[in-house]
Amino acid sequence: MKKLLLILFITISAIQLRAQSGLKKGDTAPLFTATDNAGKTIDLKSILKDHKSIVLFFYRGQWCPYCNKYIQRLQDSLQLLTSKGAYVIGVTPETGENINKTINKTHASFSMIQDKGYKIMKSYDVNYVMDTELFTKYKNNGVDIEKNNGNTDHVLPVPATYIINKSGKLVFVHFDKDFRNRPSIKSLSAAL
Repeated sequence: MKKLLLILFITISAIQLRAQSGLKKGDTAPLFTATDNAGKTIDLKSILKDHKSIVLFFYRGQWCPYCNKYIQRLQDSLQLLTSKGAYVIGVTPETGENINKTINKTHASFSMIQDKGYKIMKSYDVNYVMDTELFTKYKNNGVDIEKNNGNTDHVLPVPATYIINKSGKLVFVHFDKDFRNRPSIKSLSAAL
């Protein structure tokens, strides 16, 4: 675990050089329709008709301890978030099998979407491609991105979080290329 954490820390500067800039507060959220891990159709436009807001977050994979910790915090606070009218959605490039591993680790009960062609990640400008050296470092430390994502693209998201209001605008943005940093539940709750 210490070895994995060390390699994760080393990659921060590499990610910062290649990552996108993400969307900004006040931007219109790109709409999408996708199928979640439970086979349910997730249509942002329809969800916003029935909920005050959407908490949309992007995570790297079940192998990322920072992602798992954040997802667990979201799950632990799900009642608070939903009591404020929020619907929570996670988006990841990992396969359905690995989404199930994430769910087993975090007990997440909200929708999780495999962004197989990166359409959602690209529309929110959070995608980046790992270079060969970084991919090799991860693999040598037990993280096989190709196996985890089910392809050879080496694409990951910056672990961003957005809150989308009923009118489809981004009212909260947390975009930090340092994957160790995630927004607090308190800040999410305040934005709802």
